[in-house]
Amino acid sequence: MRLDYLTIFPDYLAPLRLSLPGKAVESGLLEVHVHDLRDWTHDRHRTVDDTPYGGGAGMVMKPEPFGEAFAELLGPAAGPADATIIFTTPSGERFDQRVAEELSTRDRLVFACGRYEGIDQRVVDHARDLAEVRELSLGDYVLNGGEVAALAITEAVVRLLPGFMGNAESLTEESHTAGSGGLLEYPVYTKPPVWEGREVPEVLRSGDHGAIARWRRDQARRRTAERRPDLLAPSALDDGTPITKATPGDAGELLTLQRACWTQEAQVNPGVAIPALEESLDDVRAWLAEWDTYVVRRAGRMVGAVRGRLDPEHPTAWDIGRVMVAPDLQGSGLGRALLEHIQAAAPAAATSYVLFTGAGSERNLRMYKKAGFRLRSDIPAPPGAVVLTKPRRTHG
Repeated sequence: MRLDYLTIFPDYLAPLRLSLPGKAVESGLLEVHVHDLRDWTHDRHRTVDDTPYGGGAGMVMKPEPFGEAFAELLGPAAGPADATIIFTTPSGERFDQRVAEELSTRDRLVFACGRYEGIDQRVVDHARDLAEVRELSLGDYVLNGGEVAALAITEAVVRLLPGFMGNAESLTEESHTAGSGGLLEYPVYTKPPVWEGREVPEVLRSGDHGAIARWRRDQARRRTAERRPDLLAPSALDDGTPITKATPGDAGELLTLQRACWTQEAQVNPGVAIPALEESLDDVRAWLAEWDTYVVRRAGRMVGAVRGRLDPEHPTAWDIGRVMVAPDLQGSGLGRALLEHIQAAAPAAATSYVLFTGAGSERNLRMYKKAGFRLRSDIPAPPGAVVLTKPRRTHG
């Protein structure tokens, strides 16, 4: 891959010669060219900026130096013709792992690093006549210039090139990657096993690879729920079916689903009053406004749902309820997946999970106990029901 940088501060890009990028340059995997934009100016002051039309503070980078630079750098003898020109700008598309993966397939990237109030818009428009153009932003903040953004984008892209990383497997479970399911990466530990009184989680020292994989998945979901809950909506089941946030328009289907599910519950808990069977459509609409509710659809049909909220009386307890799976899909693992999802969706303030189920609901009790919940006879439960709780562990 060839990388070109147009900048008025060439020394700012010296890190491209360090660490793994530097080794990639030495090995020939990368070809790096840093260009001083002032080389394409023709006055004795080497001017690259001027005042903005329409007035306003600051200066705007002039079009002529960029135009001449593009003409020279993108000419027939200047390397791969299928270049992508990248303008680093706070008004651009948000750069993320998906964009990094796209750019890693290109043969050549040309970075136009702006300064001051930005680059004359005609430069961007002209560049679109020459090559593919991407206007990219690192995030919702402003830097002094585009060089820092260009360095960040470069590192995110080139580390995806075959042969760049010493161990390619290290890329598969990183934050935001497909291998991580789009989640943040789980916590990592190394030797010694105890440091400053803090122990490495026992499960990581157990040698049980299945348990370790489950722990890492759970930790990734919890960390994502606490720090980037937007990445969890929508989530997905193992088969790719999305788990999405319920809307007020889902109330009718939720009412139908819960009646089907709790009719079964009534059969194994005879004589027990079950509120879900007595609710009206307005009741469902009312609790939808108070609970975080998630649903699953297959072939357009709602087949599962779950809800959670911080307990109003115990604000550190995440109250889980209405774990519902259509009768014809019970036993398929959908209930377990919904339970995992609603635990991961708990806010950072939650230190424990609590739920209740019918005392005669043996299938539910097996699932909850297998998920780490324990019966709590010391906590009052509705008539005919039992309460189960589970501590929220953040470090194993």
